[in-house]
Amino acid sequence: MKTDTEHWQGRAILLLAHVAGMVDLVALPVWVGSALIGQYHLSPPQAGAMVTAYLAAAVLASLVFAPRFHRYAPWRAAPLGYALAFIAFAAMTQTTHVGAMTVLHAVAGLGAGTGLSFVHGTIGRSARPHRLFAIVSIGLGVSGIVFIGVAQSMVTQHGGVALFAMFAALMACATLGTALAFPRPTAVDGSAKPVPREVQPIAAPVWWAIAGLTLMAVTQSMVFSFAERIGTERGFGDRVLVVLVVLVVLGFINLLPPVLAALTERRWPAFSAAAGGVLVQAGLAVALAWGSGFAMYAVATALFVTPMIFTHTFVFGWLSRNDASGRAVALTPAMLMSGAAIGPVVGGVLVAGFGTPSIGLAAVLVCAVSWLCYRRAAHLSPGVVQAASAPAVAH
Repeated sequence: MKTDTEHWQGRAILLLAHVAGMVDLVALPVWVGSALIGQYHLSPPQAGAMVTAYLAAAVLASLVFAPRFHRYAPWRAAPLGYALAFIAFAAMTQTTHVGAMTVLHAVAGLGAGTGLSFVHGTIGRSARPHRLFAIVSIGLGVSGIVFIGVAQSMVTQHGGVALFAMFAALMACATLGTALAFPRPTAVDGSAKPVPREVQPIAAPVWWAIAGLTLMAVTQSMVFSFAERIGTERGFGDRVLVVLVVLVVLGFINLLPPVLAALTERRWPAFSAAAGGVLVQAGLAVALAWGSGFAMYAVATALFVTPMIFTHTFVFGWLSRNDASGRAVALTPAMLMSGAAIGPVVGGVLVAGFGTPSIGLAAVLVCAVSWLCYRRAAHLSPGVVQAASAPAVAH
């Protein structure tokens, strides 16, 4: 069945594939804590190594396929990637061997990273990439709230194998959806967008924007990974239930950033929104790492992902407009997951050596560099990017 990116059938497939490929962002607490450590009784280093293997493999797949996005048919590549992830997660339900599970995590990461790269590249080549990415981000937010509750209940009742069965089912749905009705990119007038076969190197301003977003992902994972420990150190352990209720309620607030980003697409310059998002992220990091009151801790924790979601939507739209080939946005898994892999390691070293307040200072420094990257991209972009990243004409 042929669909395109400007009709709801095609958008629904992209939303499903986006949720499947980004499942690590919503499932990590259950994945690591409840399933691998709580049910499989793995040590924290073993559990961490498995998830790191998944993330690192997803980053590798994105780095390999994103620069070659224009050479392959996404409607063929994406189903193959999700099928590989399905096979790996299904195999995890049949073994408890640490080595085998680690290898299977890497295989699943390769598959999910491949599929997601082609999904994001296709979103980037749609007529309104900013709006479409906001739509799939809202879908991820809604599914995340539902998934955490269902997954936690399933793991408690049926063990860690239930989580991998859920992952396998999600990847199977993504495989079937992308195989049967993967959308073709269309232009504003509804005509099909031809895939450029020969392209120039990605322009410098685009790389600066990519660097800024990647650094925001580092800050996100570096600070958020230790939110629970910060609360325990401050004596909030007896109010864990209150914290959970607050997080669930305020979690719905995190659905607002992509909506706001979609509504303000034509009103706010992309890099003004990005620079503001970085400053808010730094402020929340300081509040979380250095604050003392319970209210400040709960609100900062609940809202910490908000600036990342909001900023990412604007940067994604800007990258899409300034790289016609779709390669830059196809790197989205590498941007986000490299940050998710690097952040906890850096945060762990800082917390072990200097205490939890040190990650607040580190977050401010990383956010400052991210802000400079965005400003550099904005400075270089006028009159440069369009010419540099337009498809080359073969002579």
